[in-house]
Amino acid sequence: MLTDTGASAHARMTSVAAVSLAGDGPLAALRHRALEKTIPSMGAIMFDPATAHAGENFRVAAGDVPGEHNGPPFMDGDLYKWLEAATVAAAETEDPEPRSAVAEAAKVIARAQREDGYLHTKTQIARRHGDDVEPLAIGTDFETYNFGHLMTLACVHHRVTGDDTLLAVAIRVADFLAVQKPERLAECNVCPSHYMGVVELYRITGDRRHLELAATLLDLHGGKGGAGTDDNQDVLPVRDQRRAVGHSVRANYLYAGMADYAVETGDTAVVAALDSIWDDLVSSKLYVTGGCGALYDGASPDAGQDYYSVTKVHQSYGRPYQLPHTTAYNESCASLGLVFWAWRMLIRTGDAKYADEIERVLFNALPAMVGYEGSTYFYVNPLRQVRGLTYPLRRPGDPRDVAPPPSDRRERQEYMQACFCCPPNIARVMAELPYYVYGQGRDELWVHQFVSGEVRTSFGGVPVTVRQRTDFPVSGDIELSVEAERPVRGQLRIRVPGWADRVEIDGSPVEPAAMDRGYVVLDREWHRDAVTVRIPLRPRLLTAHHFVEEATNQVCVVRGPVVYCLESADLPEGTGIEDVAIPQDANITVTPGGGMFAGHALLHVAAAVLPSSQSPLYAELDRTPARAIDLQFVPYALWANRGHGEMTVWLPLIRTLERSAV
Repeated sequence: MLTDTGASAHARMTSVAAVSLAGDGPLAALRHRALEKTIPSMGAIMFDPATAHAGENFRVAAGDVPGEHNGPPFMDGDLYKWLEAATVAAAETEDPEPRSAVAEAAKVIARAQREDGYLHTKTQIARRHGDDVEPLAIGTDFETYNFGHLMTLACVHHRVTGDDTLLAVAIRVADFLAVQKPERLAECNVCPSHYMGVVELYRITGDRRHLELAATLLDLHGGKGGAGTDDNQDVLPVRDQRRAVGHSVRANYLYAGMADYAVETGDTAVVAALDSIWDDLVSSKLYVTGGCGALYDGASPDAGQDYYSVTKVHQSYGRPYQLPHTTAYNESCASLGLVFWAWRMLIRTGDAKYADEIERVLFNALPAMVGYEGSTYFYVNPLRQVRGLTYPLRRPGDPRDVAPPPSDRRERQEYMQACFCCPPNIARVMAELPYYVYGQGRDELWVHQFVSGEVRTSFGGVPVTVRQRTDFPVSGDIELSVEAERPVRGQLRIRVPGWADRVEIDGSPVEPAAMDRGYVVLDREWHRDAVTVRIPLRPRLLTAHHFVEEATNQVCVVRGPVVYCLESADLPEGTGIEDVAIPQDANITVTPGGGMFAGHALLHVAAAVLPSSQSPLYAELDRTPARAIDLQFVPYALWANRGHGEMTVWLPLIRTLERSAV
């Protein structure tokens, strides 16, 4: 289970462990590819001393073999994330290899841990070589980031296997943190996954010391005033924060940890902060694909406490509506952090708006992060790729590359030596996709996402199996069959997506009185029953707020939760993406996809080709009439899988093709 909030005082629901996905839909296919290709191939990289060196670092730290530390200081955490993915995958295969790999890694990790509970291979290997380095002395050594991923891994590993090897290690790490000086904890909170980790330890152990540690850590985060930075969200105390700012991964991890704490304590000040930050994000700083963190490097406009001071921002949220397309950063880990945060908000409130944002990421940002073949990855996720870009767009490349690709080529990579944090995060979210589909409350089952498969739960202690059958998002038809061991009363709560015009249940439109916070509530006696859900899907043209300057007078094409893009692979030779516009009254037809697009619908748009815009910086308008063209649009989720080329999500809007020809 992703989280276990069954005993949490302020949780509306908890994860469901007994879930399986089936069918050819994109989420089921993505997960199948993760189990078959992504996780095994990534494991080979993690344990290859000549590549990632992640596993080898622990062997060196444990004294099993001589050697040096290799890789960034957060590589420990990246291995923990992969082990979490492998733990979940191993439970669903008869192949003993992944189970053996996890078990062996757990033993090495335990051997590497110091007697006082500290565990960080970079520092321990340095000390083994005689260097005078101390734990928690360098904030950017990411020790607590690594600790948090270890704690989360340990909880998942214990729930899946029953083994307590890693759980014992994680508890000792938490005990180490609990006796550290507050000023050290306050300086070592970069990318604070440990806030989530210690709360999950509390849930699995029931030991209130872990919840008290979470309270201490949150109290110590922020309140630095002019000495703080937006980059690390520590200018204001966490309870006083109201906006999504700074490094987007660090931000979303912080907000997820705050949400975990609120689920356990109901802290009203934390809840007020989270609600305001959430509203700020989704109303003005979130990409239509679920991308988070628009900006590369720069200066914070707000963290400086006077006119003459500025502070750095990196991979960060910017000003409201500051959402560029070509230079969009959108680190993969940031969108995954949004899922972690949204899931915890959903658990606490039961409000469908949080499941809507999870859906946005699952159908757009997440699958775009990994290649169709399942073993290459994006670190950054733009909404537009253009040819001939005259300036480099930084990527976490391999310094051993003697001939990196041209600056205008964003291509997925199998391994990123400088920073491999995103791929194992992608792997664990894909492995844990079933946990995001349903929620379980007291005699109630929540249907958050639409994907074929099966879930086992209970109403009033009576075993209940619910099977979902759908080809969503090709269509919005969902069939739910409910089989209870004997007649029993319970509630089935089915999400009505925020993008849906209407929803029908068993042929009748859903009335507002039958809904609660975006969910249709079916409260009845169940035995051998079926429920038919119909969510009409239609292509729609979305516009952006007029403050989003790069999208002014532009539209993007969506259908259901799926965002579409135009790639140069679907353009005639000599036509660039900058030459295409969409008429306001464009006819859009839908066809089922095949090959890599199986499980998706493809859209055919009656678009227009404008005169070429290749010109000097400024030029007189070319009044050549636009010409009609029929173009295929494909899901953004699968862009950059047909060779190098251009791509755009947003396109100019013209009123009608006929008028443009006058």
